[in-house]
Amino acid sequence: MKYYIETYGCQMNLADSELVATILNNHGYNQADTIADADVIIFNTCSVRQHAEDRVLGRISNEKARKRTNRNLKIGVIGCMAQRLQDELMTMQEGVDFVVGVDQYSEIPHIINSPDEHLSADFNKHEIYNSIYPTRKGQFNAFVTIMRGCNNFCSYCIVPYTRGRERSRPVSDILTEIEQAGNNGFKEITLLGQNVNSYDYEGTKFPDLIKQIDKIPSIKRVRFVTSHPKDISDELIKVISESTKACHNLHFAMQSGNTEILTRMNRGYTAEHFYGRILKLREYMPDIAITTDVIAGFSGETEEQFMDTYRMMEKIEFDYAFMYKYSPRKGTKAAEFTDQVPERIRLERLQRLIEMQRGITLKKYQAQIGKVVEVYVESLSRKSDQELSGKTGDYKICVFPGDPSLIGEFVNVLITDATAGTLIGVKHE
Repeated sequence: MKYYIETYGCQMNLADSELVATILNNHGYNQADTIADADVIIFNTCSVRQHAEDRVLGRISNEKARKRTNRNLKIGVIGCMAQRLQDELMTMQEGVDFVVGVDQYSEIPHIINSPDEHLSADFNKHEIYNSIYPTRKGQFNAFVTIMRGCNNFCSYCIVPYTRGRERSRPVSDILTEIEQAGNNGFKEITLLGQNVNSYDYEGTKFPDLIKQIDKIPSIKRVRFVTSHPKDISDELIKVISESTKACHNLHFAMQSGNTEILTRMNRGYTAEHFYGRILKLREYMPDIAITTDVIAGFSGETEEQFMDTYRMMEKIEFDYAFMYKYSPRKGTKAAEFTDQVPERIRLERLQRLIEMQRGITLKKYQAQIGKVVEVYVESLSRKSDQELSGKTGDYKICVFPGDPSLIGEFVNVLITDATAGTLIGVKHE
């Protein structure tokens, strides 16, 4: 049988899809090149926002029509949405044959062959998937999950309810997977976890893990997401600064620049603490690129509290920010708050943040003009087959004229121009 996996959401879901593919391959299944060739269609889903769930439901409705021409076709839903809704998906969505949560992936081959068995899947167990090393189709950046789950319970976030509590993978498993990725041609890895800073396996903590990964010769770059501001230590900052492989870029979710709002969000730090961590990161790594997440219009946010966020973003000058208006998520603590900010004001505040950050991002990119940067070349440019595209160490897209033979190589590029999303340059001899 052939399977096709359609993935939604974060890098963790991308890594999970690779994991599921490996499990299916090990049980004799083959990956279909297109959804039309598949005997089993699997939707790996996200529950962070209602829009993500609605999109999946729409896709299921579109694809179930294939069952009229292929009576043996099976459609499955896995991932966070499956974990959250479980049997509800089977009753409300005609055409779904099986529903599997984030910790039951090893059961998928059996469930496909015995579709009624989905009811016996244990949605309460917690899995690490020891010694299962994902099959990867890409050739540049390998996503390596080092831990699963989250203990933080931010008041707006559904993730701890869908992915369970934190549990760290064995160090040996992680190192073996990274070594395999390096031997298969991947030169860059991204370590994944809801909060990588809290990694702890039998006394080996995240800084120790970085030091061990640094010794793997086949890997040249190491990135990681996501870092929680309350847990990033001076030791970790020092280790990153001294590492020969850890990139000087960090995704550091601020969410709000106001301490009262951060408390309502249950983030576990103050605005002052967050800013102090930024200063410490830049003290050790003046060239570090820092990106962030920000929520506009969280429940109860006043205009002055919003302006604290606005001013903090102006002061810090993030290289890039993922900005969202707050949307209550059923099942979270914040959804129960009664002082929700009107939708019109949420949208207006979000737009103000976007316009301000756009100027900062352009400034950050233009500051690279005249510098020579190392680019990991990944593909031809989308706009011209005479140009190459890749990423710098600080995770900026760079395009420059070059021969396709350079794809997969590290190239020094002199930056000659920049937009708010792309560095433009020429190969530096």
